[in-house]
Amino acid sequence: MIQSIKNLPDTPGVYQYFDEEGSLLYVGKAKSLKKRIKSYFRFTPDLSPAPNLGPRIYRMVSQIARIETIVTPTESDALLLENSLIKQLKPKYNILLRDDKTYPYLYIDLSSPFPRFELTRKIVKGKRVKYFGPFPQGARAVLDSIYELVPLVQKKGSLKGKKACLFHQIGRCKAPCEGKIDEKEYAMLIEKAFEYIHHPSRLKEALEKKMAFYSESLRFEEAAQIRDRIEAIEKIESFSSADLARLEDLDIFTVMFDEQGGVLVRLFMREGKIVSSSHTWLQTVTETDLAEVYRRSILEFYSSQTPFTATTILTAHPFKEQAELAEILSRRAGKKVKITTPQRGDKRRLIGLGIQNATELLRQKRQQPVSTLPEKIRDFLQIGHPPKRVEAFDNSHLGGRAPVGAMVVWDEGKWDKSSYRHYNLTARDEYHQMKQMLTQRIDSFDKSPPPDLWVIDGGETLRRLAVSLLKEKGVNLPVVGIAKEKIDSKAHRAKGSAKDILATESAEVRLLPSDARLQWFQRLRDEAHRFAIAFHKKQRLKEEKKISLLEAHGIGPAKIKRLIDYFGTFEAIRAADRHSLEKALNKRDAWSIYEYLHPSAEECSKPSNYGV
Repeated sequence: MIQSIKNLPDTPGVYQYFDEEGSLLYVGKAKSLKKRIKSYFRFTPDLSPAPNLGPRIYRMVSQIARIETIVTPTESDALLLENSLIKQLKPKYNILLRDDKTYPYLYIDLSSPFPRFELTRKIVKGKRVKYFGPFPQGARAVLDSIYELVPLVQKKGSLKGKKACLFHQIGRCKAPCEGKIDEKEYAMLIEKAFEYIHHPSRLKEALEKKMAFYSESLRFEEAAQIRDRIEAIEKIESFSSADLARLEDLDIFTVMFDEQGGVLVRLFMREGKIVSSSHTWLQTVTETDLAEVYRRSILEFYSSQTPFTATTILTAHPFKEQAELAEILSRRAGKKVKITTPQRGDKRRLIGLGIQNATELLRQKRQQPVSTLPEKIRDFLQIGHPPKRVEAFDNSHLGGRAPVGAMVVWDEGKWDKSSYRHYNLTARDEYHQMKQMLTQRIDSFDKSPPPDLWVIDGGETLRRLAVSLLKEKGVNLPVVGIAKEKIDSKAHRAKGSAKDILATESAEVRLLPSDARLQWFQRLRDEAHRFAIAFHKKQRLKEEKKISLLEAHGIGPAKIKRLIDYFGTFEAIRAADRHSLEKALNKRDAWSIYEYLHPSAEECSKPSNYGV
């Protein structure tokens, strides 16, 4: 390997380290592949890890058996490629950041004579589109409150009609559709809405008056809705700072860490005030990882579809790639974006505010009671860190009919139901159904990165299937299979005493029913099973309705069974041509079904033995 390292090109690119088993250890980027990779090693007397490496990286380098590189035209291209590969392949030694959420923005298109506010998570086409945000929380509450307090056009299609709607009758709209308000007067209403967005305290005060009015009028349900909105708006963190009012709009990123882990804090400053904030917990982070955390979190947060409401980004720590990142974001935004680490003045005070918030979050986390279960799961599976985001899979069918798959997601101690997924499958047996479902999930890794762990409802055979599919794509992801213990050839399902078998990378393990680790895996499996069964019932009902149409057409249950056994689903029967149908039935019935399912098909000569 010494000679291959010495022959590396002195150009920008991405490098990948693999161990003896072909597992991906690390993905990195470099301005010079040759210089960067050589820095990991000492070449005399033998090839060994460089002595100045930290413990984690030293351990990684000692496992390297193969190096692969990808040359890129520029260092900026290397940054983008590195970020993409880490998200999709989850290398063992890279810092595994949580995928940043796409936060909602309020926007209004001022090119319309009577514009209205809406929510978006992406850039909206238009030359006079104005954005407000991002809102890590409370966006819907702000939007609904604007329409509660300001009589704007309430519905998108309202202006298409020429008659005032119900909202005008109840005083919630000025009816521009009937010309009862002109553009100048309407613009004054928009300015009032702007004031509420910029000053949440005034919005809250107006809502409290509205809530009191509803309560006095015995309209308790509407009062409760206002109360809930007030609570949501109160959660929007707002820090008044009159001394900073002259500053432009800014986004502030701060990374802090302690012995237990790290936190990334984002502050969003608009018109001199911190209007919102968010944070992401990080797995074990050290000072040497700061550059990777900053560059990846910034690239993730400002996607090509993100509205750039601020064009200056402040970071609490400087790092080498700031200029390259600013160039990438400038291309995405279509305007100049700056990334800087201020050393003095008001902007440095904002960095101090970010550090103060990050430090407080770490302190609060240290004082919280810590569950030892995640660490027990980590040690049980012999993986590098406790699994925070887990995907569990199960499939369901009835004698091969209406086969479906389901994926549920466990994220930091709770179900992430917005990430649940259903899969319509075509395979006839459970092995190939699982293969079809997992392949579809792997193909979506570029849009939705892999989690920390997969749990498969099935034994060692299905676990090995999942591992082989992941290895084909080079993804480093641990997999656990869970199968019910069989007693007298039947699965034992007794709650509280089921001795399920866990198939891990090292062995098949039988834990006691009272073991919290087993119960955790059972909970994941049971939720996936529940979700799969519910979807299967829904799909089977659709299938039965379609099959009843065949029965009404004179096709008996025996022939329908032969069709289902042969094709699997009604959709496959519908898609089959006449000759394929003839393989399951006689020519007469095949023609009759084809004619019934394709009434618009061109008339063609019937088979010579049609009367058979």
